[in-house]
Amino acid sequence: MYSRKEYLRHGVLFFLTLIAATLAGGEWVYGKSVFGSEESALTWEYFFKSFSYSIPFVGILLIHELGHLFTSIYHRVKCSLPFFIPAWFGFLGAPSLGTLGAVIRMKGFVNSRKKFFDIGVAGPLAGFVVALGVLFYGFLNLPPADYIYEVHPEYLDPNFEGYEGAIEFELGQNLLFWMMTETLADPERMPAMSELIHYPYLFAGYLALFFTALNLLPIGQLDGGHVIFGLFPRHHEKISLVAFTAFIFYAGLGVISPYLSASELIFRIPLYVGFLFICYFKSGLSIQNRITIALSIAAVQYLMVFFQPTLEGYQGWLLFAFLLGRIMGTRHPEVSGFKPLDPKRLWIGWLAILIFALCFSPQPFIFS
Repeated sequence: MYSRKEYLRHGVLFFLTLIAATLAGGEWVYGKSVFGSEESALTWEYFFKSFSYSIPFVGILLIHELGHLFTSIYHRVKCSLPFFIPAWFGFLGAPSLGTLGAVIRMKGFVNSRKKFFDIGVAGPLAGFVVALGVLFYGFLNLPPADYIYEVHPEYLDPNFEGYEGAIEFELGQNLLFWMMTETLADPERMPAMSELIHYPYLFAGYLALFFTALNLLPIGQLDGGHVIFGLFPRHHEKISLVAFTAFIFYAGLGVISPYLSASELIFRIPLYVGFLFICYFKSGLSIQNRITIALSIAAVQYLMVFFQPTLEGYQGWLLFAFLLGRIMGTRHPEVSGFKPLDPKRLWIGWLAILIFALCFSPQPFIFS
């Protein structure tokens, strides 16, 4: 079905992604880098230890993509092997996860709503099951509380008051992670969310939930978009547009504020409204409607912040909103007919929506 050249190309990308994630794991989990010196250098010992992050993380992504692949093969829809995207920025001194994810390119025509649904939902469900297993293992096998001192021996210094000039970072909660913390973790061993990056199985599992939620957003041709396309054959386009608008509205909340100086607002407002306009480029809306929506979003956000100055969204989502609206689009390819899914698939679809709600974190990565 696939040529030797294809297996080689995709295999090399997977191998490079695994290595990149291992290097990133050394930096996150142990504070070791290939460009470090003395105690901060990534030795072979810590390189192999870092597989405890990269193997579960990349493995979950692989299972996710194989869910899509095998379901496509089952439905006889031609598609590519998974394209893994290695991304390690340690040579720039910047943090990275080791990968930007993985994708499968559909080559064949999908001629039914059922096939779209099956292919779309199979990946997140498969990856989610494995992510649950990784998290169960991580929560039930937490190291002793003093493990953190192996990574940060400076914490033992009673005079230590933090790193001067350093940017503080922590992971945001989602419902599932919070519930598992409350029910499975030993409170005396459970780290703070700011230290979770040093616990490889929990960190890998958390990232898996993050990517699962990202894929299950009910927008366009994301996996969640396929689910909505199957569940709501007559209304999926409106649901996708509303979901995208809500997503970008939350992301940009606080970008423009009446409490900024006039000189800054003169600069920010036209740029932000223009950004919103561009984000609806592939929405199928007319130029007039896109302008109206962009102005309306900005105006409502401005008023909300005026009455509630502490309101703030998560601007980290704006880049993804741009990629969705400008590159992928919010519309889903149509098929003929409006035949509803069978009851079993309807239950699976609602389960996918529940998984999205459990995994989605409004602020997944918090910098301060």
